[in-house]
Amino acid sequence: MQDLKIIYEDNHIIVVEKIPNIPSQEDKTADIDMLTLVKKYIKEKYNKPGNVYLGLVHRLDRPVGGVMIFAKTSKAASRLSNQVREKTFKKKYLAVVDGKIESKNRNFRRLYI
Repeated sequence: MQDLKIIYEDNHIIVVEKIPNIPSQEDKTADIDMLTLVKKYIKEKYNKPGNVYLGLVHRLDRPVGGVMIFAKTSKAASRLSNQVREKTFKKKYLAVVDGKIESKNRNFRRLYI
């Protein structure tokens, strides 16, 4: 199993760093995915028999790295999903680039330089 970088964990949620090029959830490639990795981590850490519940609250695109939040209970999944729907769940994006960005759009340069 790949090493997971756990940022935060309590009884309700687990926050992990998603490595680029790993899917958030299983896809047709059958490559290992974050949902499966985190379930395996919980199963091993807490010696849980049977299936482990883990709610996928949001996804990040496969090539993207970043922070993902998973719900460890159905109640937490419901509450977090509701926050996503109501747009009170906030995401922030940071792009790291190498070189000079060429753009005639002043707003683009102001936001990203």
